[in-house]
Amino acid sequence: MNSKFKTAFACLLLFSCGQITVLGQDSKDGFLPLFDGKSLTGWKVAEENPQSWKVVDGQLVCEGPRCHLFYDGKLAPFKNFHFIAEVKTTPGSNAGIYFHTKYQPTDWPRQGFECQVNVSHKDPKKTSSLYAVENVADPGVKDNEWYTQEIIVQGKNVVLKVNGKTMVNYTEAEDQAPASKQFQRLIGQGTFALQAHDPDSKVYFKNLRVKKLD
Repeated sequence: MNSKFKTAFACLLLFSCGQITVLGQDSKDGFLPLFDGKSLTGWKVAEENPQSWKVVDGQLVCEGPRCHLFYDGKLAPFKNFHFIAEVKTTPGSNAGIYFHTKYQPTDWPRQGFECQVNVSHKDPKKTSSLYAVENVADPGVKDNEWYTQEIIVQGKNVVLKVNGKTMVNYTEAEDQAPASKQFQRLIGQGTFALQAHDPDSKVYFKNLRVKKLD
């Protein structure tokens, strides 16, 4: 093999590895993709307003009346984990990322927690709030710009980060009671769900990945 061929082969190999990592298929860092960028394979749409969810240009896009999209793939359920996603809001939009939840055909998910997605919607609970548990007033991000949302659960501790900055660090009390009859908001295990909140909200999600923790 001559030197030029070796150099070309090495460049091709590096390019290929880089592409695999970008697509979230390289699990050497322990993260695995939750979304294939092409379809809703591995996800289950709630029965109400399923038209509110679609896949466009490698992104999950919600636009329309309330509907939740639940992860239903082989990696579920999740207990201790590190979740990462890229998110982009549009002006006045509202959405959410649920964890430790379970499938419901209608209504707001009763089990688990919501990581809020909201930069400029009228709701004062903004992006990266642990909704109604520990709220964030200013996440430091803007509409129409991608940001990275992380959710880390280890034991009774929940950490929410935006662009690497910790916004919430919450530890559930050992004797914590359910928040209400309607919403439990207790650490346990379950799956993820993405929220389409209302007809005036359009939000984009991509590069959803997760790493299970011991």
